[in-house]
Amino acid sequence: MRKPTFQALLAGAALTLLTGMIHAETVIKFSHVVAENTPKGQGALMFKKLAEERLPGKVKVEVYPNSQLFGDGKEMEALLLGDVQLIAPSLSKFDRYTNQIQVFDLPFLFNDITAIHRFQNGPTGTAILKSMTKKGLIGLGYWDNGMKQLSAKKPLRMPADAKGMKFRIQASDILEAQFKAIGAVPQKLAFAEVYSALETGVVDGAENPWSNAYSQKFYEVQPYFTESNHGYLGYMVVANSKFWEELPADVRSVLEKTLAEVTAEVNKSAGVFSEGDRKKIKDSGKTEILALTAEQRAAWQSAMKPVLDQFTPKIGKEIVDAAIAANKP
Repeated sequence: MRKPTFQALLAGAALTLLTGMIHAETVIKFSHVVAENTPKGQGALMFKKLAEERLPGKVKVEVYPNSQLFGDGKEMEALLLGDVQLIAPSLSKFDRYTNQIQVFDLPFLFNDITAIHRFQNGPTGTAILKSMTKKGLIGLGYWDNGMKQLSAKKPLRMPADAKGMKFRIQASDILEAQFKAIGAVPQKLAFAEVYSALETGVVDGAENPWSNAYSQKFYEVQPYFTESNHGYLGYMVVANSKFWEELPADVRSVLEKTLAEVTAEVNKSAGVFSEGDRKKIKDSGKTEILALTAEQRAAWQSAMKPVLDQFTPKIGKEIVDAAIAANKP
């Protein structure tokens, strides 16, 4: 019996390796920084369930909530290095990759969530998702958390009430300018550090949607919430563009359709979360929720308008105009 030649052995090994690669299961690590009982947390779990059901043996999704793998200061770097494959940072985190996305941080720009959806689903919002591809990031969808509210150790009814107070912010030039415009002192802190900072007085207040305020128990250490709805906290589901584009076309197609379904559900549930968590915070009796009068709200808008004027040229007037136009049905 003839022994196989070296070339035959090499060909057989290559075939075995190729077969293994074809049938290899793609592992997608989905890392995020919030609790599972939030719109983003639930969305990540829903994506895992549907993706694994629809691509059995081809895709495995591992979800890591609550900064288990990376905090919000490191998750973008981890994505670019390939240590994770999907993340969903707040939109504020992308300003160093594209100025366009700063439109979502501008205070009092959008009237409500419906206007934000009109903008995101329109041509300008869709284009922003793809604006960072050359820098290694591809946006796959926008996920809501909700409109932001102000919390503090004392009542905030007028902008002057915030003067001299320290507010936790994300790393965003616009959010920094927003608080400076009302005479406050912005402090950049990772999300995982916020509760402790509020509890110990490292900062005096913060801005958060109701779901974060409830799930992270910020209401326990903030005696006052002002229902300001002054800004939007949303997320972009984003992948490493090289990883995403190298997925088999059939797998990528299923994942894109699945993400579209999950995005619709997340954004629907975000409104339910906001209403429910606001009620839970109010019913806790540990904090007071303050409603602004029309005059008070106008005063906040007026105080923060210079921020819009300052950043519009950097973002692009056409983008800001498209956002303003989205306020009209």
